[in-house]
Amino acid sequence: MTGRRSGRPLVPAYLSTGGVARPSRNSLERLSVLTGGEHVPDGLPAARHALLKALDGGSLTVVETAALLELPVSAVRVLAADLIDLGLVSARPPVPLAALHDPDLLKRVADGLRALKQ
Repeated sequence: MTGRRSGRPLVPAYLSTGGVARPSRNSLERLSVLTGGEHVPDGLPAARHALLKALDGGSLTVVETAALLELPVSAVRVLAADLIDLGLVSARPPVPLAALHDPDLLKRVADGLRALKQ
């Protein structure tokens, strides 16, 4: 996809979305988790097909997918929203900060387990 020496893509990001600038849904955040299905239908535009292949039955955040596809996050949000509308991808919101575990507690548990091992 990079044919120039500068490393810039030959196709601008807005063309990968079909010229669409905004996603059909506002619920997709940078850390929303995208999960792909097992089936990749024929006839999808190249960028949407690449997104489904990147997920390949697994899960990635919007940011991880953008990095993997070398596209801006805004373009991946548009592509993902289209695939969600088609029922080919599901998305869930990121884990809220309040639900994350306390890193200090996890460190103390790990230290305790290491002490038991010795």
